[in-house]
Amino acid sequence: QVQLVESGGGLVQAGGSLRLSCAASGRTFNRYAMGWFRQAPGKEREFVAAINWGGGSTNYADSMKGRFTISRDNAKNTVYLQMNSLKLEDTAVYYCAAKEADWGTFLVSVDYDYWGQGTQVTVSS
Repeated sequence: QVQLVESGGGLVQAGGSLRLSCAASGRTFNRYAMGWFRQAPGKEREFVAAINWGGGSTNYADSMKGRFTISRDNAKNTVYLQMNSLKLEDTAVYYCAAKEADWGTFLVSVDYDYWGQGTQVTVSS
């Protein structure tokens, strides 16, 4: 079992940056592929970024490419989402998710086994 706790959300002006963190419990963090998703009010949860267990493979939603960077530190049981050039439409609750997998990245929410509680990101004009 893995418990996930996100942090780092907040209020930022358009064009600014935030770094989200997701801390995982347990000693087998490096057995999990990780992902970030987001959900805006009235919208479905959407894929943001994913990273494989070792950090060598990543995937991004098209609208995040070049602005967001996912990374992980297995020694710290933490996955990060660096968000730059934030836009109003990036406002959402951001969730991290974990899937036990020794290969690959996963872009679909139903593939993931564990979820955090979410952290709010609000981008203002």
